Amino acid sequence: MRESTRNADPAELAKFTALAQSWWDPKGPSKPLHDLNPLRLQYVARAVTLQGAQVLDVGCGGGILSEAMASAGARVLGIDLSQAVLDVAELHALESKVAADYRAIAAEELARERPAAFDLVTCMEMLEHVPDPAASVRALAALAKPGGEVIVSTLNRNPLAFAVAIVGAEYIARVLPRGTHEYLKFIRPSELARWGRDAGLELRDLTGIAYNPLTRSFRLSPTPAVNYLAHFSRPAA
Repeated sequence: MRESTRNADPAELAKFTALAQSWWDPKGPSKPLHDLNPLRLQYVARAVTLQGAQVLDVGCGGGILSEAMASAGARVLGIDLSQAVLDVAELHALESKVAADYRAIAAEELARERPAAFDLVTCMEMLEHVPDPAASVRALAALAKPGGEVIVSTLNRNPLAFAVAIVGAEYIARVLPRGTHEYLKFIRPSELARWGRDAGLELRDLTGIAYNPLTRSFRLSPTPAVNYLAHFSRPAA
């Protein structure tokens, strides 16, 4: 796939490439990902039996979720377009003795190469960073086996999400680097559900993620007001 045809924004890739060396520092710029990861894994494990499952983690970054799923018994391939963060992921997996594989390839390209190959496809905190998130959802659907699952997380687009995820997290609490998010790229649940339907997926669950700034802890919430997780299935027939 030529660079110009990739569903990726070079400026967004540069943001995350700059964080590569600190990706696994639990007190560094990626601290929110470390804090959030147990909850993400809990949600994934509730939806899918990870032991022995063939799993693809799209936009895997430095491999925080990929390693957790591999440690739970899944056979994991993590993909990303930043070679710098993949180098960090590979090194950390080697040091941690975790059997996770990584590859620099776009989801759309892998979907053409290995269609319907995975029991589970995850895509966490990536859709709000790509130029065409609907195309990404189509690729996720194409990569899942018939009867397989797709789980994504992203940010809702409303005034509360702007206040919490940008003003609060980036400017007041400073738990995220400034410029991490762009409000207009946030995705309403109705939009994500429509893209899923158009890609042939069935929405099984929509669950919010709530953050307590006093304890700096995350929990699942019935309201997808700011961050949220969505579980889709690809019909077996």
